Amino acid sequence: MDILIFSTSIEKPEQVNEVKPLLTSVPAISGWNFDLEDCDNILRIEANDVSPRYIESLLETAGFSCRELEY
Repeated sequence: MDILIFSTSIEKPEQVNEVKPLLTSVPAISGWNFDLEDCDNILRIEANDVSPRYIESLLETAGFSCRELEY
């Protein structure tokens, strides 16, 4: 199980609801959450064999910026 962490442009719960169908449609993702209190609007994803670039492009197709953070 990998944990991927991203900085996003998602700032509001309504925006989280916009990307929820995209994230839940990926079978390899077992869990995800946003920390909108963080200055980077963090997205954390628990997944098996999912490329960070795939997640970035998934959110970008919905109109949001998304960049993997190194930890």
